[in-house]
Amino acid sequence: MSFETIRVEMVGNVRRIVLNRPERLNACPPNMAVEIGDALYDLEGARAVMITGEGRAFCSGADLATTGTRSIAGGPGSYKALTESYNPLIAKLSRLPVPLVCAVNGVAAGVGCSLALMGDFVIAAKSGYFLQAFVNIGLVPDGGSSWILPRLIGKPRAMQMMMLGERVPAETAVDWGMIYKAVDDAALADEALALAQRLANGPTVALGVMRQNVARALECDLPAALLGEAEGQWKAGDSADAAEGIAAFLEKRKADFKGR
Repeated sequence: MSFETIRVEMVGNVRRIVLNRPERLNACPPNMAVEIGDALYDLEGARAVMITGEGRAFCSGADLATTGTRSIAGGPGSYKALTESYNPLIAKLSRLPVPLVCAVNGVAAGVGCSLALMGDFVIAAKSGYFLQAFVNIGLVPDGGSSWILPRLIGKPRAMQMMMLGERVPAETAVDWGMIYKAVDDAALADEALALAQRLANGPTVALGVMRQNVARALECDLPAALLGEAEGQWKAGDSADAAEGIAAFLEKRKADFKGR
């Protein structure tokens, strides 16, 4: 499958997706969101996914200049772009059966911020930052930001980001509990890939169930969460990786997980 706005490659058993419009700071028109979703359609052979940006930005948000301000930035045009392109991508990322690592180089703004924060692990370069810029142009956060941010950092800080439209530097994002880690710029690519590879070499059936359990727990009461854990444990326990993990524990050796 060929793409116009992204680059997709396999690095071992990690599917690496690179937003590839560096001349536009990887601004994301609707077709980029669709292409990212297409790259996630068939994950055969991939036991983890990594998303990053080419050049000096992760993603500067929706590309108003390319798409046309009136067509995407307000009214029915924005509704169409969100419901047909951006929102389906965010939903697909939330349902991935494998771990997701996002490596944030430079700015992650607008829908790019939402995209980055869908990662199970978000690693940012120390020069990177997160921005909800909508208020600066008279719009409202989208791409799931109104759902994601209060759950990550609480309502006061979420409102600070959304209503004041100020940058949140990577190291502040770590302090707030918004992201996993901030690293030196030169180390970002290697550290993010190493983490993705570590996850990909793990018991990915169980890791996928963990993602589902956490997503469910954010929306349900304790009894439903307990039931979800029991159902997830059944699924994970039936995997070949669980059998291997238990055998390795009893034999006092390192487990060799296959993602099955």
